[in-house]
Formats: sequence, structure tokens, C-alpha cells
Amino acid sequence: MTIAAAHAARVPLRRSTPEQRADWLEAVASALDAAAEELIGIAAGETHLPLPRLTGELKRTTFQARLFAQGLRSGELLPVRMDEADPEWGMGPRPDLRRTVVPIGPVLVFAASNFPFAFSVFGGDTVSALAAGCPVVVKAHPGHPLLSRRTAGVVVESLAEAGAPDGAFALIEGVEASLEALRDPRIKAVGFTGSTKGGRALFDIAAARPEPIPFYGELGSVNPVVVTPAAWAERGAAVAEGWVGSLTLGAGQFCTNPGVVLVPDPDGFLKAVDLPVPGRMLTTGLEEGFAAAVAEVGAHQGVRVAAESPANDQGVRSSVLNVAAADVIADPAVLDVEMFGPAGLVVGYTSQDELLEVLRRVPGQLTGTIQGHSSGDDAVAVEVADVLADTAGRIVWNDWPTGVTVSGAQQHGGPYPASTAPASTSVGLAAISRWQRPVAFQGAPDSVLPPELRNR
Repeated sequence: MTIAAAHAARVPLRRSTPEQRADWLEAVASALDAAAEELIGIAAGETHLPLPRLTGELKRTTFQARLFAQGLRSGELLPVRMDEADPEWGMGPRPDLRRTVVPIGPVLVFAASNFPFAFSVFGGDTVSALAAGCPVVVKAHPGHPLLSRRTAGVVVESLAEAGAPDGAFALIEGVEASLEALRDPRIKAVGFTGSTKGGRALFDIAAARPEPIPFYGELGSVNPVVVTPAAWAERGAAVAEGWVGSLTLGAGQFCTNPGVVLVPDPDGFLKAVDLPVPGRMLTTGLEEGFAAAVAEVGAHQGVRVAAESPANDQGVRSSVLNVAAADVIADPAVLDVEMFGPAGLVVGYTSQDELLEVLRRVPGQLTGTIQGHSSGDDAVAVEVADVLADTAGRIVWNDWPTGVTVSGAQQHGGPYPASTAPASTSVGLAAISRWQRPVAFQGAPDSVLPPELRNR
């Protein structure tokens, strides 16, 4: 019934105007804001996240919806190209061609655990797909089922009151229901945020369908940080302190967690590291996965545990491991392991060549960070940026990657395994393009053309 309703909604959604879709997004944003106290209370009970974090995340979620609404109203999110007929065109007479985009169809979204608002039921994938005119079916994350159901209730009710068609949005739960939806030929694209293992399994199903569909998966990333010799000499202790703060923020449960840092003076860097007792992690499963990942990294050649915090009430410790760049070059698989939690790997390098050799072995990443000289005059940083641009979707200068703002220029994605679609982003206004398909009209009269392509 859920998929059938989404399939039925695809036509009225496709025919809706950008202004109508903007109204719907703003209606949901207002309804979520009105229900903030209730929703945040439910989220705190299920996720153990602190109230200030949840309050800020809900604000980000509704801001994001309003930003897409603004982009729809301004026309920024409707790419149009019109080439008038030209009898003198260089390859022969050119017909009148007009290009626009149409929604791809019903979208299946897998909600994430670590952002119960911003990457969950009404997170970026849902908002951008609705903005594109696609019906959305969300698979709830089992880490916050009560919040998922209540949020979905708010979304469904506010969409209906705003005049959106029935079937524009729905929530499903459970692995079997999600796999059935993924294989359903009426689903035309998928959004996913989660582990590399889980995402890859779903990606393979999407690709193996009789009609393969786009799978936009945000997967694993260790988000390397490079501290140049100039930066270390200028403000080494401050850089170490900043790294620890970013590494352990939210108990390290961010996809942009800076899990690997390359430094020219590992002994000095480690002396400046002061690890806090971590907060409680989201689920027991994440705690177990984190412990297994730390053990896996520690089993690689030359890796040792350099520092640990006292344990929290669940027995989880913040940890820093250390390895020499030469050992990483000999055993680069250590860079493939995402320790999703409050742990990081310090890699000591002895030369620029050794540093760049390690970076060339880093797989695809969401982010790469450069801590360079504050003046910007840093020859090592120039070389590092060139290498990072090959593998990272966002390069951060003298800041930390754990903040991901929502804007028109944002890029949140990168080469595999950071994502399954490196040319796309899951954050920012450009995320809408994942759910749109280009269509060109040749020689068509205004009566046939969609409104945005007609003669003014």
C-alpha cells in the first residue's frame, strides 16, 4: 500500500509548481518547530544525546527545509537551458531545443542513527527529494523508532494540511520491508547514510535490479587531517587540542570525524593530547562496533595505543593510537578502517615525500583537512591540497570538518567508499539534482512545453 500510494502521488507531485512545493516544505518546518519540545524530549530519551545538541539539530533541520523552499521560489533550483533555432549553426541548422528537469519518481530513504533529525525522517534526503517533486518513503532507523514515528506523524499531517497529494510521504520500519521496497520497480532512486558494509549491500541490490536505479549512499570516511611543519611550529599545542575536541565531539559519532591525523612531530603531538571521558554512544551496537574497529586498527603493523581516557559508564574510552608513516605505506589497509566513535590514529611523518606518499594511499573521503601556517604561505600545504583534491569531497583549511553547514556551495560526498556517487552531494542545495532527470524538448510549441520553458 505504501509504495502504491507513492507511485500514485508521482504524477500530481510532478505537476506541482515550485511555489507549491515551497509551501509544503515551509509547512512541515513550522509544524516541527511547533512540536520541538515534544520531539526533543523523545529524541533525548532514545538517543542519549544532550538537549543543546538536539535543539541545534532540529533548528538545522527546519532551516534546511526553508532554504530549499527559498531556492524553489527564487528559481535557483530549476536549471533551464534554451537554445533557439539557428539555421547557421556550425554543424548544420539547429532546431529549437529547451532543456529542463523532471522528478525521477518515488524515492526510498534510509534514515541514519547519528542525526535523529537532520539525517533521519525529515532530513536532507527527504527534503531535497520533496523539493524535486518526488514522493518519499523513509525507512526508519531502529535506533530511534519512537521519534521516527512521531516525526513522520507531524510530516504527514502538515503536508496534508498544506495541500500536498496523498502518498507524498510515508514511513516504513524493518529490514524486510525496506528490502522489499528497494526491489520494488516503482522505487526509482535511493538515499542512504550509514556504514560501508550495509550501504554496499544495498547498493548491490539496487544495481542488480532488472531496472537498476541510482543509489546515493554516504558510507565510511576517516577524514584525514594534515598538520604541516609550519603549522606545528606556529601553534602545535592548539592544533592538538582542536583535533581532540573535533575527534571526541558527540562521542565521535560523526561521519566527518577526523579519525586520522598526520603530524611531523608525533611525540610532541601526543604530549599535547588530553582525552576527555566520552559521552554515551547512541546504541549498544555502535559501542560494540567501535570496540571492534579500534581493535582492528590496533592489530595493523606498527600501531600502538598511545593514550586512553577513563571509561564512561558503559565502559567506552576515548583512545588515540599511533603509527609511523613508513608502516602505513607498507600496510595502507589501516587507513580503510573507520573507528566510528571517540578514537583516532596519529601518523608521524618524517618528510614531505613520506607525507604525500601516505595521502596517496588514502581511499575516497568526505573531507580532508589542512592545518597550515595562518599566513597561507605554506608550500607543503599547497602540495597537500593538490593530493587531497583527488580523494576528498571537501577540503577544510585551518578548521575542523565536524561542522557541515547547509548552503548552496556545500559538498558532502566523495570518491568511494565515502559515497557511491562522487559527483553528487547529500548536503546543500545541490542535493536536489540527485532526484531530477533532464528532459529536452525539440521544436515544441508552448502548449506542450512545461511552464518554465515557454516563451515569456
